[in-house]
Amino acid sequence: MSEEDITKSLWTAHTGDEIEQIYANWAESYETDVATWGYATPTRLALALRQSGANIEKPILDFGCGTGLAGMALKAVGFQVIDGTDISSEMLRQAEEKPAYRQVWKGLPGSMGHIRRGDYPAIAATGVVSLGAAPPETLDMLVDAIGPGGLLAFSFNDATLADRQYTDRLDIAVLAPDIELVFEDHGPHLPAKDMMSTIYVLRRT
Repeated sequence: MSEEDITKSLWTAHTGDEIEQIYANWAESYETDVATWGYATPTRLALALRQSGANIEKPILDFGCGTGLAGMALKAVGFQVIDGTDISSEMLRQAEEKPAYRQVWKGLPGSMGHIRRGDYPAIAATGVVSLGAAPPETLDMLVDAIGPGGLLAFSFNDATLADRQYTDRLDIAVLAPDIELVFEDHGPHLPAKDMMSTIYVLRRT
């Protein structure tokens, strides 16, 4: 895909089938493209989990792991047991080749598959719940998957922050008596595209 085609495809609402096709077409050049743009969110999110008290010796789920950049960022800050899942077979093939993961598997849109609440003490969703990728209700699903004491880290880029469907889901999530927002930071996402993102970490008490 050309940079123009990629930019036109991103940050716009799509169906699940369209999203799978976009990332299938992008898989080959994805890492080169985002490196050129200065993709900063994976490292920021991994550090946010450490700062929020995640236990690096316990398993963590990299939800929407793509080619494995987020897994590598988690590994770089000390996480030792990382599993990854993504809906794109083309992206997953690259993730499988990286030394970050214990295991990876193909997921289905709108589903946590075999994962039950509390199976993972921490879940990372880097750039996943966003306009043009996973729909807003994905946040509800991820929040439901964290057990008592569990952490969920995710990011909203600027385009997503401007869409009330996403921010309303977050507002509703933190209204739950057993969910607290323990980390929030707005910072670089894709500097070459003049785009920022906010990293959030939620904890179930």
